[in-house]
Amino acid sequence: MKERPLILVTNDDGITAPGIRMLISIMKELGDVVVVAPDKPQSAMGHAITVNNTLYCNAVNNDEQDHREFSCSGTPADCVKLAVNEVLDRKPDLCVSGINHGSNSSINVIYSGTMSAAVEAGIEGIPAIGFSLCDYSWDADFEPIRNHVRTIAEEALKNGIPKSVVLNVNFPKLPEKEIRGIKVCRQAKANWVEEFDKRTNPMGKEYYWLTGRFINQDKGEDTDEWALANGFVSVVPVQFDLTAHHAIQDLNTWKLND
Repeated sequence: MKERPLILVTNDDGITAPGIRMLISIMKELGDVVVVAPDKPQSAMGHAITVNNTLYCNAVNNDEQDHREFSCSGTPADCVKLAVNEVLDRKPDLCVSGINHGSNSSINVIYSGTMSAAVEAGIEGIPAIGFSLCDYSWDADFEPIRNHVRTIAEEALKNGIPKSVVLNVNFPKLPEKEIRGIKVCRQAKANWVEEFDKRTNPMGKEYYWLTGRFINQDKGEDTDEWALANGFVSVVPVQFDLTAHHAIQDLNTWKLND
């Protein structure tokens, strides 16, 4: 009998988040599941790893008894590192991260703990996908995207994911019947214009809340932002080689060795 795929599940919202509970239930239909996820919310941690503090990874009792779960005191990237090196007895066939409560489209991929977990898995040579729903509510309804999550994961298991690439998948906040399909896209050229709300605490000490506005300057109809705004699921292939290859020729004209 063929061995079932081994699927590592993680996230950045924490092991109790509704999004990861939905993702676990979907992945159990496709393979054997092991969960290693943060013990508390770790949103917007980017690719941070823990180097100056101790890490804990504790088994979690779950009522279903058909998969193993571990909560980790570290970041999403830490979770994947610990899973691969300490928890699992073989390399997973797939790593899925999410389902994130909130968008990770466009430039948000840089800050995302959800996607950093997927990128860390990709670095380890594991096919990986980050899933996000454009709804920041803790009570977000993930049921409308269930079939699409399964389809994308099934296709990744069947076909593989190109080497050194991970998938950034975002879902619009829509009823299932209003989702128009799945589009493979490029990342939109957009950014945050940061603002800081300056306040004073009761002791007279100043502090700041980070706020801001998301500005999409990209009018292309092949971007993740366009897809989401028009009712499509966006799938962006992300590479973790950050070399700007197009700039090498220009930089070689500099007089760096004279």
